[in-house]
Amino acid sequence: MINKILKFKYLFKLFIFTPLIFYFGKRSYIAFDEGFYALQARWILDKGNWIIPLWWDEYVLDRTIGLQYLIAKAQVIFGRNMFAAYLPTTTAAILMLFITYKLHEEFFNKKYAIISPLILSTTYLWFDYSHLATQDIIYSCLVTIGVFSLIKIKTKENNLYILLFGIWIGLSFMMKTFLVFVPLLSLFPYVYLKKDFLFNKLFWFGLLIGFLPYLFWSLSINPYLDKNIIFYLIEKFNILSNKNAFTNPFYYYFWNIPLTFLPWSIFAIIGVVLNIFKSKEHKYILSIFPLILIIIQSIFSTKTPYYNLQISSVMALNTYEGIKYLFNSKRYKKVFIFTASKIIPILILIISFTYYFFFKNTTNFNFKENTLLILGLLFFGLSWSLIKHKLSFKKTLITLIVGPYLLTSFLLQSGLFTDRARALRETMEDVSFINLVKDQPINIDKKGINNAVSQSKIIRISLLTPKLGNSVANIDQLKKSELAWTTESKEIKNNNNSYEVVYENDILKPWKLILKK
Repeated sequence: MINKILKFKYLFKLFIFTPLIFYFGKRSYIAFDEGFYALQARWILDKGNWIIPLWWDEYVLDRTIGLQYLIAKAQVIFGRNMFAAYLPTTTAAILMLFITYKLHEEFFNKKYAIISPLILSTTYLWFDYSHLATQDIIYSCLVTIGVFSLIKIKTKENNLYILLFGIWIGLSFMMKTFLVFVPLLSLFPYVYLKKDFLFNKLFWFGLLIGFLPYLFWSLSINPYLDKNIIFYLIEKFNILSNKNAFTNPFYYYFWNIPLTFLPWSIFAIIGVVLNIFKSKEHKYILSIFPLILIIIQSIFSTKTPYYNLQISSVMALNTYEGIKYLFNSKRYKKVFIFTASKIIPILILIISFTYYFFFKNTTNFNFKENTLLILGLLFFGLSWSLIKHKLSFKKTLITLIVGPYLLTSFLLQSGLFTDRARALRETMEDVSFINLVKDQPINIDKKGINNAVSQSKIIRISLLTPKLGNSVANIDQLKKSELAWTTESKEIKNNNNSYEVVYENDILKPWKLILKK
């Protein structure tokens, strides 16, 4: 009987994450970066090319094909639908939450181990990217596995974890290529303390296993290239050090991380500081590792928020440490309780009312989206307002978690983080009902892909086009009775008898659907 109860307890722990992980409504892609990968995965299936990443019938050699392969394979198994497209990310997100749970057990205790993955799942950045079909959560999950396996290597006899530490490096390279060296360098001080395992054959065997997907892919693609694929990947990596659209100042992460780790930022920072003065595992993994990683990333010219997802599990653990410290502190507990129960709820209330009365009509949100957003904010504020000085640590933790949990759950089910191109999706649903569209493929006029706006729009249009045809240099290449998405206006006006506009509206601009007569 006891064993059955315990099994139910673990099932409940899994069930509690369901509203944070699984979305039960219609989805739509954003253009970059998930639209990029999803479209490449579609071309893998359409053209049967599982080796070379394509972009409008041209080779794209600046990245691996790891994620595109996973999306395409998932769609082969589960059907060509959006559930399958997001399955690699969803699976990695669930695994990352589980590893975070196990990390909490290693650093603290089993009693409150559920708290750290709950913190992780309710942080803005992680929650956002756990619902995007991109590499970032998969890569971050692999890094977290690497951290966990390193901690578990206590002696030369910990064969499984020595093997695992080798495997994650190779698999990470298949996802993010040379960026894997950033977490490796950041972990180096702790690796050095345990350096004996590096002489174990199992580590090198694990490294080989991890690199097998890349090795097989590189051997397959190289016959089609004028030079080894590794040189193209190096060129892409070098771009990170050059000025580009994502160039930001050195201090970028020092304000961006606190912003993207909301609502737990202050607790996490306190935890990082505290763990500097603790035992070597706490110090090297919870403090030195994230600090070195941030410094290394700050050196690169290219800086984006999602690069920090790889330390998000560690930051969740630091958050728990920060909460525990403030709760037990005679000096800061009153400030902590007052801020959390009074100031934060008042700020949330002000934000909610300001949005509802002044900004609601300026957004494109529908009734469902607005309602769940407001309710989520209000429940967040209400939950934290219930924090009292006399509450036990357990009840304080629960009260702290409930607010962000409800907000995040409501945001997910609202569609704001999953149906991000709702208006375009609804428009393309209308297009799919046109008889002509049902019967034949639609080509793409590449001439119209001449700026970021038109490219962003056509990526999303292409993904929602029922039958996607080929790309053409211009509409003159269309054959009789062929359809195409184009941005041309003058050409169509000058040839009234040659082309017919089948569909156009403001949402799809500058693109319109035409028929070659």
